[in-house]
Amino acid sequence: MPVKKIILTLAACAGLAACGDTLGEQAAGGAAIGAGTAVITGNSALKGAAVGAGANVAYCQLYPSQCN
Repeated sequence: MPVKKIILTLAACAGLAACGDTLGEQAAGGAAIGAGTAVITGNSALKGAAVGAGANVAYCQLYPSQCN
């Protein structure tokens, strides 16, 4: 994957962080954004969902004050 696509994808995910109140909500929100971003950039929606879910949960756990 070209670096430009990676940067675009990370920027989209960071700008659209979907933190929820529970771990499940955080995973679901991240999965939706990851899948959508993957489709837009021409990549696998399933892989995008997995990466988005993991990234959003990690972000929300590390920075809970940013997710409320």
